[in-house]
Amino acid sequence: MSRVGVFGGTFDPVHVGHIAVAARVRGALELTRVELVVANRPWQKLGRPQLSPARDRLAMVEAAVEGVDGVVASSLEIERGGLTYTVETLEAFRDGNPGDSLHLILGSDAAGALDTWHRFDEIAEMAEVVVVDRPGSLGLRPPVRHRVVACPLLDVSSSQVREWADAGWPLDGLVPPAALAYCRQRGLYG
Repeated sequence: MSRVGVFGGTFDPVHVGHIAVAARVRGALELTRVELVVANRPWQKLGRPQLSPARDRLAMVEAAVEGVDGVVASSLEIERGGLTYTVETLEAFRDGNPGDSLHLILGSDAAGALDTWHRFDEIAEMAEVVVVDRPGSLGLRPPVRHRVVACPLLDVSSSQVREWADAGWPLDGLVPPAALAYCRQRGLYG
């Protein structure tokens, strides 16, 4: 039986905060691995005018996790196609490996809005909800039983990275080097 962390996101782009959280939660909970699941079409971001292609976001995550012990990129939601719902992703992990113990990793902001998610009541039945708490966060808690893992303060977000890129500022130190090289090669983010 594997203990699997499921850390979903748009990763547009992946940044050092994502990698640090995945590694911290893996160590804190002694997980076999953490899967960074790249969203195909996240329902929460349907109104966003520009979303990088899913295959590019996956390639960035693959590059970013190379050499990070126990952290892997997952194309599960991209392969499934359509809109992305966490409950369906957890079902796919459970059905593919029925003996695995699943741990859904969420930031406190996402966790606080869990009751707005599609079939949210089923999520806690399939996976332990793990809330990543950072110094200075709002400390929002989901409406389900959960575990909290404290993570270091890394004040970076994908939207902030995109804003910096649009302004022409360097992204070195914010985006893992291999992912940044991919961005430059493909002409993503400015």
